[in-house]
Amino acid sequence: MKLAKTLALGVALAVAMMAGTASAKDIKIGLVVKSLGNGFFDAANKGAQEAAKELGGVEVIYTGPTSTTAEGQIEVINSLIAQGVDAIAVSANDPDALVPALKKATQRGIKVISWDSGVAPEGRILQLNPSSNELIGKMCLTLAKDHLEGGKGDFAILSATTTSTNQNIWIDQMKKQLKDFPGLNLVTTVYGDDLSDKSYREAEGLLKSNPNVKVIVAPTTVGVLAASKVVEDKGLIGKVYVTGLGLPSEMAGAIKSGATKEFAIWNPIDLGYSATQIAYRLVKGETDGKPGSEINAGRMGKIKVGDNGEAAMADPFVYNASNIDQFSKVF
Repeated sequence: MKLAKTLALGVALAVAMMAGTASAKDIKIGLVVKSLGNGFFDAANKGAQEAAKELGGVEVIYTGPTSTTAEGQIEVINSLIAQGVDAIAVSANDPDALVPALKKATQRGIKVISWDSGVAPEGRILQLNPSSNELIGKMCLTLAKDHLEGGKGDFAILSATTTSTNQNIWIDQMKKQLKDFPGLNLVTTVYGDDLSDKSYREAEGLLKSNPNVKVIVAPTTVGVLAASKVVEDKGLIGKVYVTGLGLPSEMAGAIKSGATKEFAIWNPIDLGYSATQIAYRLVKGETDGKPGSEINAGRMGKIKVGDNGEAAMADPFVYNASNIDQFSKVF
């Protein structure tokens, strides 16, 4: 009888240990992006996978729709809920349309954050911005000015979708700060939906309709690459410049061709890494993510949540002929 009790106790302890091990290695984080096949988000996934490996016992499910629509993301979110993930970190195609699906996730005990492109506060715990929105807006205007002779002239904006939270905020910041750049004249804003072919057509069309435009500012990696291709294909090198937010690995050719002199971006690898770190800390109960809290983000240090429920990662960095070869090998 004593032996039986000992065996039973041993089995119970083994089961308990196995359960503890399973829970420790069963943290699933859904990294939802605007669309698959986008170099920016592929780089962010590298950072997310790096964080998962560093933390241990974390599986990052990299997913998103094939096109930049809220409907596609809602389907993806519902699938992640069905899979029983522990956290969802989403870069939203629409700030409001995703809220009902994300509320459903929250009701199931899933920790929800947005990153890069935010959702409305009622749909998430916090928003991780890649940088200060004011700084991004100012950077885009500074880049436009630096491409114009004497810092004066007409420029246009090629954005992503009309509902892209982050691009709309940055464009709004650009418009607010235009008064500080008296030589700049914003002619028009067009939308390429973060699709290469549509962005190309929109850039081509705006140059035909507005022949005085000398600079296209694209606060989207897809748009800035497509517009650069238009300038190259149409023989407009030295007559029209493209700048904005781009990936060094994709924009190296544009720097060398002269389609752009410089552009900016933060490190998307760091952004994906930070989003995963934050999601993990929320699942583990190490933070509640409320305003004022400071969250351990591994090699990125502490990230503080502001009073508005938003946090910023780092300042944008400028890439040009002096450093493009170095960074184009990184992301």
